[in-house]
Amino acid sequence: MSLKNTPRSYGSLARGLHWATALLILTTFPMGWYAESLPYDSSEALAYKAQVFSLHKTLGIAAFFVGLIRILWALTQVHPVAVNPEHRAANWLAAVVHYGLYAALLLVPLAGWVHHAASEGFAPILWPFGQSLPMVPKSLALAEAAGLAHVTATWVLLGFVGLHVAGALKHAVIDRDGTLARMLTGRAAGQDGPKAQGAAVAAVAIWGVAAAVAWTTSGERGATPVAEAVPQVVATAAPGFWQVTEGSLKIAVVQMGTRVEGEFASWDAAIRFDPEATEGNEADVRIALASLKLGAVSDQATGPDFLNAAAFAESRYTARLIPQGDAWLAQGELTLNGRSLPLDMPFTLTPRGEVTQMSGRTTIDRRNFGIGEKYPDEASVGYLVEVLVDLTARPSAEAER
Repeated sequence: MSLKNTPRSYGSLARGLHWATALLILTTFPMGWYAESLPYDSSEALAYKAQVFSLHKTLGIAAFFVGLIRILWALTQVHPVAVNPEHRAANWLAAVVHYGLYAALLLVPLAGWVHHAASEGFAPILWPFGQSLPMVPKSLALAEAAGLAHVTATWVLLGFVGLHVAGALKHAVIDRDGTLARMLTGRAAGQDGPKAQGAAVAAVAIWGVAAAVAWTTSGERGATPVAEAVPQVVATAAPGFWQVTEGSLKIAVVQMGTRVEGEFASWDAAIRFDPEATEGNEADVRIALASLKLGAVSDQATGPDFLNAAAFAESRYTARLIPQGDAWLAQGELTLNGRSLPLDMPFTLTPRGEVTQMSGRTTIDRRNFGIGEKYPDEASVGYLVEVLVDLTARPSAEAER
């Protein structure tokens, strides 16, 4: 049994890699589908869902390396001739599917891997590759783009697989020409004939159309604002008010032993502040809860088990700003999930020319606000949620709501 291909047969290595690839596709795709369908309405359910996703990701990485080895090996081998060279249209279509599948073997798992590396936490890869990739930062935009590419490429892969299986069945049941036996046993078959011209270009065109359609439809879905609950600031002439020019409002929580960080995309702060005064300084912050982006679990975080953004669209924090030596203290009340509780946040101010940078940190216990009640321990989600505020502001006019 020859390891290498011949002009009329596939070698044992090519056949082994082919069937290993088929097995990985037939297990990884259903596993991902199954993981997506699993509920996460309890600590145990979330842990099981994460385990299935971890296995899905691990098998996907295996598929990537098997596919890479298969392609590299194919580049060093002669490609066996067609069994029926007179069937030019069928052979051309088979070549298109062949090139399309080779691209999918790399694009599908690689896009998923980048999505994982760019996301925060949830379902780690089990193999010792680490949870990150070189030159892939933790980025919500990158994670969303990679996730879209992963889903799109998966559907293209399934289309090519369907065509490939249909062709194999035609050869086996209708033509009975030995094509399938050549891949199963290494049996020699085929004869010289014209090569399929332009098949690789056609495969690239199919991938290009799929990418364009996915990008267009995702843009249409993303055109609707995430949340409109936070009113805009309307400025009128009055001293003492500050305008936020840029900033971030983030949270961090330990999920299944890993610290994950998310950010609210929509929030508003009305700040009245005089650095020389000891009284009368105050802040009023409103946060659109549905705008939270927390990697792969954004929907879960804003869903009914946690922030419940459908029932409570907005969280509000009002506070007095009190000097504390070289630092400051925001002493106020946080309203979240229908409950209002005292919350203090130490912060620092750093003048930068015409603007001032503010940095503050505090911690809340999710249990105090009735968040994640179906997760009574910290096996899946930690109790403590760190709140991280960093913004730049400058003196402005009064902000009226």
